[in-house]
Amino acid sequence: MAEITAQLVKTLRERTGAGMMECKSALTEAKGDLSEAEIVLRKRGIASATKKSSRTTKQGLIEPYTQADGQLAVLVEVNCESDFVARTEDFITLAKDMAYHIAEADPQFIKGTEAPAEHLKKALYEQNYKSDGQLTGSLTIDQHIKTKIAKLGENIAVTRFTRIHVVPHHGIAAVYIHPGGQLGTMVELTSQNAASAATEEFRGLAHDLAMHIAAADPQFISRADVDQPALDKERDIQRARALAEGKPEKVVDKMVEGRMAKYYEEVCLLEQPFVKENTLTIEQLLKSKFKGETITVARFVRYKVGDTAAEAGQSE
Repeated sequence: MAEITAQLVKTLRERTGAGMMECKSALTEAKGDLSEAEIVLRKRGIASATKKSSRTTKQGLIEPYTQADGQLAVLVEVNCESDFVARTEDFITLAKDMAYHIAEADPQFIKGTEAPAEHLKKALYEQNYKSDGQLTGSLTIDQHIKTKIAKLGENIAVTRFTRIHVVPHHGIAAVYIHPGGQLGTMVELTSQNAASAATEEFRGLAHDLAMHIAAADPQFISRADVDQPALDKERDIQRARALAEGKPEKVVDKMVEGRMAKYYEEVCLLEQPFVKENTLTIEQLLKSKFKGETITVARFVRYKVGDTAAEAGQSE
């Protein structure tokens, strides 16, 4: 069994918002496994479906790039070791350069080790560095980053990125960066009506959604997107919680379904109350705009610096 250290307890508290003694007890029951300890707390009704605080074990910036017409957008996370370096002009410029390069060069992977041999040039680190639209000779992104590492004296890495290229005239990609550059979101909003998609109202709606995603931290767009393992796990948690509360077996199923509705509200974007007008869900908000038209959230991403669940870079 892993040692139940003060740091382990602190990490679980940051993830769940539970008290110190509850966290220590859950970790002991889970034999030091953080993920299992979260489930233990949720079964006890102590932790909610969403984390109270994201993990911040790294430093760096979330940097966006958007074309003026909103048809192309990028979100990239660039990490370093200290907040001091993350605030330097060199590091800020590097993050902006990476976002611009990804928009221009359309990489599919971060490093060559992730890419099949025949697609090596689709790996970000293997590509020739683009700056202001120009190829900078034979200097690769990997070499460019290493020059910054040598200058700043810290390890620096591109952790993940997403590139969205919208079908022309039928939507927009909007980004939102929280002040300080530690949290960023990007959303693709589409409409079947090209005239609507070209309006300032549509652009404003997309921006509001990006800001909402930053605040509300949805995990899926709709109920249909929640994968079966996640549903099974959540139902198991809610059933165990209801039984632990001493509820009769005959009412447990109804309680579970009621709590699943709350779960969907927490994790599904369309069911969340809109942060600027909480009497409306996001689904109701979309239906209230451009009457008679279908406005759709095609996809979204939400990055927070230091999130240890960071995924590999992806491109669309």
